[in-house]
Amino acid sequence: MPHRLVYGRRMSTTLGRISPRASELLRIAVRGQHIERWTSPRKAYVEGRVGYLKWRKDLQDFHARRLGEIMAAAGYGEDDIGRVGVLVRKERLKSDAEAQTLEDVACLVFLAHYLDDFVAKTDPDKLAGILAKTWNKMSPSGRDAALKLALPPAIPGLLEQGLARLRGNR
Repeated sequence: MPHRLVYGRRMSTTLGRISPRASELLRIAVRGQHIERWTSPRKAYVEGRVGYLKWRKDLQDFHARRLGEIMAAAGYGEDDIGRVGVLVRKERLKSDAEAQTLEDVACLVFLAHYLDDFVAKTDPDKLAGILAKTWNKMSPSGRDAALKLALPPAIPGLLEQGLARLRGNR
């Protein structure tokens, strides 16, 4: 099964578990947040953080535009299309409950399904920072859901190390 199809299904399943009454527009945004992501490979951008952030921003805009095209063809109006775009671009995280839910879902899917591969190929010090940034993106209810996951034994210690480092930078 194609990797991105599996990812989309995992996103939808996770949303259904943590927010069973999610709006139709949030369900569309969650399922489509990585639509056709393969069309923009990371290697097409410069190495490093600046290139990575540019790639991510460009992808969010692409995904919002692509979902909008599909929604328009299905008869959705501009307001609904605009709302899905706001969600996919994760605008107003922390103040928009649905955008925050999408972020929580993405973080939970990463932790539940992709963390093991990341642990195997990432330096522990760097992984500690990634875990802390992931944790900080999540809402309290997202964090509660994350604590219920079966994570590798080293993860809590690495998370605490990363969070301590972030607190020290303030």
